[in-house]
Amino acid sequence: MDTVVWVNDRLVGTDEGTLSALDHGITVGDGAFETCTVVGGSVFALTRHLRRLRRSLQGLGLDLTVGDEARCIKGVHTVADAVGAIDGRLRITVTSGVGPLGSGRQPGGRYTVVVAAQASEMAPEGSAVRSPWVRNERSAVVGLKTTSYAENVVALADAVARGGDEALLGNTRGELCEGTGSNVFVEVGGELLTPPLDSGCLAGITRALLLEWGGQNGLPVREAVLPFTVLDAVTAGDAHLLVTSSGRNVQPVTWLDGATIAAGPLSLAARALFDRLHRQHVDP
Repeated sequence: MDTVVWVNDRLVGTDEGTLSALDHGITVGDGAFETCTVVGGSVFALTRHLRRLRRSLQGLGLDLTVGDEARCIKGVHTVADAVGAIDGRLRITVTSGVGPLGSGRQPGGRYTVVVAAQASEMAPEGSAVRSPWVRNERSAVVGLKTTSYAENVVALADAVARGGDEALLGNTRGELCEGTGSNVFVEVGGELLTPPLDSGCLAGITRALLLEWGGQNGLPVREAVLPFTVLDAVTAGDAHLLVTSSGRNVQPVTWLDGATIAAGPLSLAARALFDRLHRQHVDP
């Protein structure tokens, strides 16, 4: 089975109507989500993803109770069992549930929990464009993985229209920040450098593991503030680029703004390291 969906304690058909039209996740995007890699039917780094889901919900003023988290875990296991030994993605979405048509929430409402998994393949390399829009590092939802994803949808659609599969965003200070659904690393000066979290980027699970595993295995990788113009060095061939996410793992970028660029040696080493270790450690 390629796609399995679970909503509020039961498996449902992919075209079955299961959410209220007044669910706040639909009307105002009031919720958070996590996308996990599935490796041979096993959900990778689930503990880290649930921890970040709690942080995102708390940032929205929503608390994931013990019972709600248990529902998420039940959904994950039910979907993983049903989908079988696939490689792909599993997404957990939690919304504040049914609410008014405005931004205010319904007091005491029951959260909506959706878990879905789908078979997919990861490309070994990626392509990107510089986005004309910026990430607001002072936003009320900065660093939260919320379902209010319209900015990312627009930026990614623009990137696809220009031949890329990811858009790279600066922040309001003119610093490199992140992609629409990925973190970014620049290989320059013999190191792999990634923007710090105060740039406004998401605290990516793959990003964190690459920093940890790289440091443990002699890979020169660290956080550093980078100007958005560092991408000029990439297109000029003086630096290299990679992006990380649960949908890409560690993916060297070999096309930027119409220019074919080489994958750097450290980027390739990082990809090989992550490919090996993420299959050895299901829940690091």
